Amino acid sequence: MSTMTLDLPGGGYPIHIGTGLLQSPDLLRAPVSGDRVAIVTNEVVAPLYLARLTEALAVFDPAVVVLPDGEPQKALGTIDRLVGALLQARCDRATTIFALGGGVVGDIAGFAAAVYQRGVPFVQVPTTLLAQVDSSVGGKTGVNHALGKNMIGCFYQPKAVIIDTATLETLPDRELSAGLAEVIKYGAIGNRDFFVWLEHNMDALVRRDPAALAHAIETSCRDKARVVMADEREAGARALLNFGHTFGHAIEGAMGYGRWLHGEAVAAGMLMAAELSARLGWLGPDDVARLRDLVGRARLPLAPPAITPQRFLELMAVDKKAARGRVRFVLLRALGEAFLTDDVPEEALAGLLGAGA
Repeated sequence: MSTMTLDLPGGGYPIHIGTGLLQSPDLLRAPVSGDRVAIVTNEVVAPLYLARLTEALAVFDPAVVVLPDGEPQKALGTIDRLVGALLQARCDRATTIFALGGGVVGDIAGFAAAVYQRGVPFVQVPTTLLAQVDSSVGGKTGVNHALGKNMIGCFYQPKAVIIDTATLETLPDRELSAGLAEVIKYGAIGNRDFFVWLEHNMDALVRRDPAALAHAIETSCRDKARVVMADEREAGARALLNFGHTFGHAIEGAMGYGRWLHGEAVAAGMLMAAELSARLGWLGPDDVARLRDLVGRARLPLAPPAITPQRFLELMAVDKKAARGRVRFVLLRALGEAFLTDDVPEEALAGLLGAGA
């Protein structure tokens, strides 16, 4: 097991990464300060891992809430049902909520923890690659709105993140690839050496080599922790973590949440952002080609679905990074060097959206 600490002004927390951590009762119990826990999971993860976590936390008489699976569950109605279940189980303000699942479960459980009785502690136990390398770290919680992804939520940090890499053994291939999109992102925006490592090791990651996955997860978490510690509430540098997301969120919204996995949409969005960077003269064609090759080797989409330019623009206009009526984009000057800008000529954007990525 490796452990890193994410230090923040309001208090830091550990990120534990290792194999078999769901069978480590002392580690799982350590973040619990009260005498009660609740476990939030979904109907796909529950048959696989709920029994292990429940057994490890049995001393705390865990309440269990099993949600339906899928991105459509990221809605205020789910929060209402989850809060109702916590109340029926008589969970009080000393209850610690455990989020056992992927990014959807983590976002829902974290937001519920933030608002339940004005805030209760929670622990992230991510079981998908995407959640392990991205959504479980940094305290972003929330749900979607019909007009935009993650538009309702808050920053609310967990007490710990416990990553059992053995859970990836049961992850479907499509979900693994979706997680690799976020891994590629870290190399593209600020870690060129990691990008080169990914070029040499993508095949090992796709075939789930344990050592390669462990290195990718740890490097991704360290990179994200470093950015979050510098900018917890996304006032500046943290926005760079949204590389590919402005286009990606528009894809998810246009297609209907869940039809394209988040990582699939981000992959197409990263390539669109790279192409836009090239059209504006900031990124060389060789770097665009290298990114496209790596995304393809991760078995991810190389182009967005058929969405009209007008629909793309409508959805991007309500992106969270938009400021003073202008859409801001995370673009690249080189692999490993990202920047945030709203200085994108309309004709360049129209040309990209008209031609596709």
